[in-house]
Amino acid sequence: MTTISYAEYPKEPVIIDNLSVKFMKQSMFVPLGLNDNTLKIAMADLTDFYIVDTLKLSYGLTIETCKGKAEDILDTIDRLYGSGSQSIEMIIEEADKDVKEISSFDVEDTDYLRDLASEAPIIRLVNRLIYNAIEERASDIHFEPFENELKVRYRIDGVLHDVESPPNRLQAAIISRVKIMSKLDIAERRLPQDGRIKLKIGDKQIDFRISTIPTLFGESLVMRILDRERLVFDFKKLGFPEDILSQYITLISQPYGMILVTGPTGSGKTSTLYATLSRINSSENKIITLEDPVEYQLRGVNQIQVNPKIGMGFVNGLRSIVRQDPDIILVGEIRDKETAEIAIQSALTGHLLFSTLHTNDAAGAITRLLDMGVENFLLSSTLLGVLAQRLVRVICNGCKKETEPEERLLKPMKLSPEEMAGARFYKGEGCEDCRHTGFKGRMAIFEYLPIDEDIRREIVHRSNTETIKKVANQKGVTTLRQDGWRKVKEGITTISEVLRVTLEI
Repeated sequence: MTTISYAEYPKEPVIIDNLSVKFMKQSMFVPLGLNDNTLKIAMADLTDFYIVDTLKLSYGLTIETCKGKAEDILDTIDRLYGSGSQSIEMIIEEADKDVKEISSFDVEDTDYLRDLASEAPIIRLVNRLIYNAIEERASDIHFEPFENELKVRYRIDGVLHDVESPPNRLQAAIISRVKIMSKLDIAERRLPQDGRIKLKIGDKQIDFRISTIPTLFGESLVMRILDRERLVFDFKKLGFPEDILSQYITLISQPYGMILVTGPTGSGKTSTLYATLSRINSSENKIITLEDPVEYQLRGVNQIQVNPKIGMGFVNGLRSIVRQDPDIILVGEIRDKETAEIAIQSALTGHLLFSTLHTNDAAGAITRLLDMGVENFLLSSTLLGVLAQRLVRVICNGCKKETEPEERLLKPMKLSPEEMAGARFYKGEGCEDCRHTGFKGRMAIFEYLPIDEDIRREIVHRSNTETIKKVANQKGVTTLRQDGWRKVKEGITTISEVLRVTLEI
């Protein structure tokens, strides 16, 4: 008998009262259709007559069988009857009906919580929230407990959006479910915890980074979604303009020295650095990274996870890395004087070192390191360049329309008549494709500060940020806001987005 193809499986579930999903999975069969009194099913094992007899006796139906692949049957069961088959409202309603009120005593009973978190309605609810987040391109899922509600929010394109939230009384069960998935201690609710989950969703392997922290009304939990397929290694897709890109590629081709990427949390620094390492990765170079945490695995790169609990911090890790004879080193972040000094020492001894700092602009990175206590003459001789960046939302192409800019937005941009000449402005009106936000996706804006003789002189003189900025501007360095304006003129983003992510420069 021929095996049916995946295309022949139904697109909608065949509804049969009290037919257990668990029974279908264990017996490896799925209904294909119900016509009058005949139920057609696909089975992995056509010789398993017990299944056919059970269905005949239970439902009084005539059973017609055909051969199906085990993986196709399981995938169809998950698609039609699993967590992806119901709306979030239906799953919440089901969980709310099946899970009784949890008392304060129950919350302390970890065995009860574990059992509750392992029940089908809670599992389906958590799975559906995760699947919805991935479908909507969210980067994070936030579970936030308040006095009278449990709020669930997705961060999409850098902005939080409220979604259908479960009843407050399911809070302990939902948080416990995620903690079980990430192998965290469900009994520990007084201290922050961090964990990871690996899930296969469809044909994609997706990692999740989990963080919990105790709040006044329970544990707040955030799931960071690390979808490797979303990681962009193309500099132009990241947002690099031609002039900055050509300078940056020359910079990262240097044999040794220190290169910094700066910006606040969530400004795309990791993506830029991973794209950089991918660009310079070759069989001739040994690359070692020290990260907190390792977000994505890079082929051919030795990646090390920081673990302060066992004494494996940036300082100790960096000392050990240097003894591994690397050519290129990435230190996730320079947080203190000791890390900065070892990083500079590594750059001085023939290594190309990349790292990040949380500063507002490129010039601010120099003064931050000097303020940490780094020697000015060492910094001036090792630092090659600083790249500052921010992420702006991209106007949705599905609802993009030309518009007139508001005067109040043009004023803080401080644009000259020459810059305004011929400029056309666009906005997204909102559609289904962009969740009616007018934006879909994000792109970086950049400010690149090359460290030449004039800037080195300012470092030796320990000049402040404003002085370094002034020298850089005189040399024609493009600021974050200027690169943002360039992307406004290209119809990529809006003035309000550029103003949202940049400070006065």
